[in-house]
Amino acid sequence: MRFLKHILILIIVTSNVSCENINEKKGATEVVFEVKNDIERVEPPNWWIGFKNTQVQLLVKHPNISEAVPSIHYDGVSIANVHKADSPNYLFIDVTISENTKAGQFHIYFDFKNEKQLVYTYSLKNRERDATDFQGFDSSDAIYLITPDRFANGDTSNDIFLDTSGISENGEKVSLLKEATINRKDDYARHGGDIKGMIQHLDYIEEMGFTQIWSCPLLTNDMPTSSYHGYAMTDFYEVDPRYGTLEDYKAFSAKAKEKSIGLIMDQVANHCGSEHWWMQDLPFKDWVNQQESFEQNKPLNNSNHRRTSNQDLYASKKDKKEMAEGWFVSAMPDLNQRNAFMANYIIQNSIWWVETLNLSGIRQDTYPYPDKDFMSNWAGAIMNEYPNFSIVGEEWSTNPLLIAYWQEGHENKDGYVSNLRSTMDFAMQKNIVDALNEDESWDNGLVKMYEGLANDFAYASPKDIMIFPDNHDMSRIFTQLKGDIPNTKMALSYLLTLPRIPQIYYGTEILMNDFEKPGDHGLIRTDFPGGWKGDSINAFSGEGLSDAQKDMQLFLKKILNYRKTSDAIHNGETIHFAPYMGTYFLFRNIDGETVVHIVNKNNEPISLDLKRFEEVGLQGKTLKNIVTNETFVWEDEIILSQRGSLLLSTKL
Repeated sequence: MRFLKHILILIIVTSNVSCENINEKKGATEVVFEVKNDIERVEPPNWWIGFKNTQVQLLVKHPNISEAVPSIHYDGVSIANVHKADSPNYLFIDVTISENTKAGQFHIYFDFKNEKQLVYTYSLKNRERDATDFQGFDSSDAIYLITPDRFANGDTSNDIFLDTSGISENGEKVSLLKEATINRKDDYARHGGDIKGMIQHLDYIEEMGFTQIWSCPLLTNDMPTSSYHGYAMTDFYEVDPRYGTLEDYKAFSAKAKEKSIGLIMDQVANHCGSEHWWMQDLPFKDWVNQQESFEQNKPLNNSNHRRTSNQDLYASKKDKKEMAEGWFVSAMPDLNQRNAFMANYIIQNSIWWVETLNLSGIRQDTYPYPDKDFMSNWAGAIMNEYPNFSIVGEEWSTNPLLIAYWQEGHENKDGYVSNLRSTMDFAMQKNIVDALNEDESWDNGLVKMYEGLANDFAYASPKDIMIFPDNHDMSRIFTQLKGDIPNTKMALSYLLTLPRIPQIYYGTEILMNDFEKPGDHGLIRTDFPGGWKGDSINAFSGEGLSDAQKDMQLFLKKILNYRKTSDAIHNGETIHFAPYMGTYFLFRNIDGETVVHIVNKNNEPISLDLKRFEEVGLQGKTLKNIVTNETFVWEDEIILSQRGSLLLSTKL
């Protein structure tokens, strides 16, 4: 609403509507409600009735607005408190919304001593869904991670945003962007992928067997270079016009849900981009960490990245401070969540997007970096409003103790309660890669997977932890496994069978890699072939793919689609046996279904005695190969004829 021009809206009203207050009685007349936009910025741009928390705090940005006295005249809505900031150009208004308040528009009046008055029209909306209907992701899901700039270009008209007026066709103010070029030959430039590109290929994502989409950030990232990744946001309430519009984002969510695919939003509570609009006029003296140095152009300290200081009983105050207050990188100012107004801003922003987009989840970037007490409050506030929602936090650690610390339900020695349902299993990801790359010995090879999974005793809820072969910040799994296709298949089928929530990065299904420059972020986030008009290879249709790529695509498609309806994988008990003779057997079992996953590292055929697995109770049962549909009777022995994975099920 903050970007609307002054327009007149004709409203047919009943006896409880008036020009200034649609709850005031004026009789059954036809009146004109004039929408006002005298204020530069009000955030959140709208709110809803029906939340458990009946207060919303409005950030108001306008020249010398601190000299004004705000007022609201709308039944059920009142101003509880008005806070002046250190900058004269801000007010923070605590608005109370009673339980009986009706949705509608109303004016906020800003009166100055010189009798000048500014007016801003604010909207309270009805919630479209009950809070309990916001169903989060869980172990029954498989998540497709997309870097949107590199997936598909569905609308070439927004590739280079050169609007010089600052006003879009529908009257909304839009950012005039600093990086206004497209160069697909440059791995760190923008390539033109967008929201419509993802919408156009929802059929492909559904047919592959994915049930959730996690897109890297789609909000405005008005940085002069490398803006494509999205993690240096410069406006937390605006969709980057190079990706599309807010209506496009809503349509993406709605169309995905039509295909039973949920939408997970990538959010960042730790930092913003250095070109964020408020960096030119910060509300408070402590809005960002190291603010005094920033404002005086003094050197800034980056974070020491010693994330263990969050839990370390012996950590020095200096280490804790450098971890919490250091900037992630120089282009990403570190937000100070200890400032109560900043804390409210971030919490409300997250809830605004959940409600606006009907999200099924949030992925929170750099989870250990913000103030950890704030992060508990942040997650708690969201889960209080949406009890069936899901949030996953990124703790990039291969130490299971740190992963466990952040998960809800874990009994931490310091008493910390995270309110975070899901964490990321970087530990198991590394174990899988090491196990498959190493030669077999007593303490190397498959034992890494076996002992890694044994660490599940440390987790409050292992099946709510997210597992992945790779992501947008690490080398592609095919690269990590040295271009070995059987090893790649073993890694993927294993993690898709574990008691976890699996996430697969776009392109994994066609063996995308970064061999040329291993670990290079720009190369890792390569364009998905077929996403651009004129591409010689089209992975969506299969045109131009190699036999190996087609085989991997079909391999994943078979497993993912089986997994969709496998109660054994979603909820079954897990039994695994210590590696033996270069093999590793894992079973998922529930009434009526047993899934068997076998990893075999032997290059020559091998025969195994199945009596070792007698306790699983499969003797004499017929099992189906999930990938090939071939059947196998579980009797005395099994012959594994080639290196790779074997996935069997009693569901025929």
